[in-house]
Amino acid sequence: MRSDATRGPSWAKGTFLARLAKDRAEQLLGLGRPTRYEAGGVLLSQGDRTTHVCLIQPADPDGVVCAKVTATLANGTESLLGIRVSGDLVGEQAALRMVPRAATVTACSSVLVTVVTRERFLGFLHEYPDAWEAVSSMMADRLDSANRRRLDFAAFGVPGRLARVLAELVDRHGHEVVDGHEIGVHLSQLELGRLIGAREDAVGLAMRRLKGEGLVRPHYRGVTVLDLVALRRFADRD
Repeated sequence: MRSDATRGPSWAKGTFLARLAKDRAEQLLGLGRPTRYEAGGVLLSQGDRTTHVCLIQPADPDGVVCAKVTATLANGTESLLGIRVSGDLVGEQAALRMVPRAATVTACSSVLVTVVTRERFLGFLHEYPDAWEAVSSMMADRLDSANRRRLDFAAFGVPGRLARVLAELVDRHGHEVVDGHEIGVHLSQLELGRLIGAREDAVGLAMRRLKGEGLVRPHYRGVTVLDLVALRRFADRD
């Protein structure tokens, strides 16, 4: 990794920095120094007792910004807990609760990461109540997402769970293209499987079904949703 002074000009909807006023976000970013990580670089490691937080930004103009949050069980099973994009905050649980890191955060693309110490981060939150509100709403949204994932696992088969998570990715990170919506993050079928609790071969079968119904077009480490409305209908019935 190497230092880089470039600042991210915009933040993905729903992220922590997007919830702050522009000057407030810039002030927080000024409390740390941005460092560039390439794909595969580890921002935070499960079990570490560090307490700083990380703010994720674009490394390159118009570049894809993606980091994955994973946790490994004692038996070696790895779960993909979530995706983080431009403007996201990671590491806040350790900073707020003084507990070991519960997950590993790994860059899936080139990203800039501004590291802010626990002391500076908490001082910022105490000085600006609106920042506390942004942290609280962000954490509530992540809890809601985790609860939906658990309910989906109990109520739907793999095709339905896959359809639902693809629709959620479009809502949170996606963008329109000529023939539909890109999900906005690079994920392999293995990683999609870890996100919905399914084996890679089951995800492959489910993806072929969605493709056969004209709902999606999978491509290398990504998916184009061709008909978002129809995908939601499929997700609710399958």
